[in-house]
Amino acid sequence: MTTRSEPEIGRPDASLSAIMSERRQLINLAYRLLGSLAEAEDAVQETYVRWYAMSRQQQEAIESPGAWLTKVAGRICLDLLGSARARRENYVGEWIPEPLPDRTEWMNGRPGGDRGEPADPADRITLDESVDMAFLVVLESMTPAERVAFILHDVFRYPFTEVAAIVGRTPAACRQLASSARRRIRAAAAPVAPTTRQACVIRDFKHAWEAKDIAALVGLLDPDATMIADGGGRVGAVLRPVAGGERIARYISEIGGKAPGLTLLERSANGRPGLVAQHGGVTVTVAAFGLADDRITRIWAVRNPEKLRPWTM
Repeated sequence: MTTRSEPEIGRPDASLSAIMSERRQLINLAYRLLGSLAEAEDAVQETYVRWYAMSRQQQEAIESPGAWLTKVAGRICLDLLGSARARRENYVGEWIPEPLPDRTEWMNGRPGGDRGEPADPADRITLDESVDMAFLVVLESMTPAERVAFILHDVFRYPFTEVAAIVGRTPAACRQLASSARRRIRAAAAPVAPTTRQACVIRDFKHAWEAKDIAALVGLLDPDATMIADGGGRVGAVLRPVAGGERIARYISEIGGKAPGLTLLERSANGRPGLVAQHGGVTVTVAAFGLADDRITRIWAVRNPEKLRPWTM
């Protein structure tokens, strides 16, 4: 960066607060596009680098800085999504989107959290249905262009004319991309139980796991349930999905027996009731769940330490 693109010493930059106020929106967008908090932060950082690489005259010539930042961030994410597919072909085991803690849990686990100081960047993510783990997993099945068009239009309500400028296609083509993405979402959609009911099922699951009660676990799991674990090759984790309620029940019971001193905590993961496993006070696993008819249909267990940094106590 050159000094000419930075605010002059002693002269306040009237646009600085307006530019930085876009950061929350950009982080929210980038996380939904990439499924990774770390990559989202990097993408937003690169967006600001490009903004401040311009001269003051170039910046002032931009009619809507917020729209410019969104356009650049969207393009950066689109490029990252394309390269991510190649990287994930070499990923050890299954890849699961990075889980997000509830904002209060994040703050309580960070230095200064007890003083109410804001955390960065996890506190900037708005937790709603568009960061639900099941939703993010479906997004992973989309092409990069589908994902960007869908998130920008359906989640953030950008018109297709603006989406087209980011994706590099016509508005009509972007409309088709978003429509294709919607079909994928509808095909994978399942009824969502009230949060309080979900919490009760997860609590029962926790108690059955702690008691190594296989029968109780089987009763809480759908017969066709699937469990996926993400260790990234950094820690031990099953490399392929575990299919079937009884197989899952026996597998997690064995895990409990091999890890004495494991503590299970009820925590929110991506805005839904989940479980956190800690060993020696360190978070080693975050589990998110999918439910239907009061039974667990999906378990996504993230063990990769790189994806658990926001959960470090």
